[in-house]
Amino acid sequence: MSTTHVVVTVVAAAMTGFSAASAFLRAKWVTQPLADYGIPVSWLPWLGAAKAAGAVGLLVGLLVPAIGVAAGICLVLYFAGAVVTVARARWYAHIPFPLVYAAPVVGALALGLAA
Repeated sequence: MSTTHVVVTVVAAAMTGFSAASAFLRAKWVTQPLADYGIPVSWLPWLGAAKAAGAVGLLVGLLVPAIGVAAGICLVLYFAGAVVTVARARWYAHIPFPLVYAAPVVGALALGLAA
């Protein structure tokens, strides 16, 4: 396992964890866009739990690589779904936001698969 893999994975987990915490705390900058996209506020705990589980899975993956790969795949699918949701709502200017969170996850996944 390389230092780069560890650093990218920790950054990906931290960013995903921050996103999960923002959902759990119902930050206005999270809840308002979701309402604009047509996502019910009642989904926030589930969305936050999915991101939190992914963040933990990435960190556990540093010790058990298969879990890290599974968490990375699930998070990539989660953020791909977020991009599709934003595009379906026709808020094209918001598409970069889920991509910013997905980028380090993709990096961590690629580095985990290469190891």
